[in-house]
Amino acid sequence: MSEFKLKHNYEALLDAYQRDGVVCIRNFFSQEIVAEIRKELERYMRDDLAHLPADAKTTEKDGKTIRNLWRLELHNKYFQELAESDEIIYLISKLVNGKAVLAGVETFNKPALVGSGVPYHQDNAYFCQTPPDMLTLWIAIDPVTEENGPVYFIKESHKDGMKPTKISGVTGNSIGLIEQPNASKSDQFCGLLNSGDATIHHCETIHYSEPNHSSNSRLGLLFVYRADHTQTNPELKKKYTEAVSTIPPA
Repeated sequence: MSEFKLKHNYEALLDAYQRDGVVCIRNFFSQEIVAEIRKELERYMRDDLAHLPADAKTTEKDGKTIRNLWRLELHNKYFQELAESDEIIYLISKLVNGKAVLAGVETFNKPALVGSGVPYHQDNAYFCQTPPDMLTLWIAIDPVTEENGPVYFIKESHKDGMKPTKISGVTGNSIGLIEQPNASKSDQFCGLLNSGDATIHHCETIHYSEPNHSSNSRLGLLFVYRADHTQTNPELKKKYTEAVSTIPPA
């Protein structure tokens, strides 16, 4: 694994994260590490995936194109070690108000032409943690453009708590908001990223993405973390269980 070093103004990053609920970090991973990640994902999908449980992946509507890879931290040592590197844990611990614990490693592949969208949602509808000291580190493996389905985040929406949810009907994103937010473009951050760039968003920041109708894939690698003091919220967990039983596996 290539050497990884973070060089950031942690105080400024924390201030922006607490204010907006989402931050962007340019050149989070070097192109050398991005190439390693891409190579390992390709090997994993080619050699390992067919032998793993059904809930290790989600496919697009065609039933064969990979939409998501789930639980990579359980199935792949490379990604588990990368996500638990000292530099990343140090950074995330500052943002989650305590010792950061890796909760998941996954991908949103958003393949060219067929990549499906993601409805407005808050991640804690899936994570079900209280207090909501949990976040997602979203790393662009492919460049993210306006055409291939970027993620839009509503700034400061993490300050308003959880919103009412409904079963979305979208495989891989089974829970969405009942009411679509009425947010102006100035209140939204569009995650246009170069390969190796990253965003970090709070688990209650409202966000969505559009389908990919372009000829370019939009592969993103996600590391999910919680603080070691969070606990499962029974009410949120009940709603999630109902949704996932209707639209498995996530």
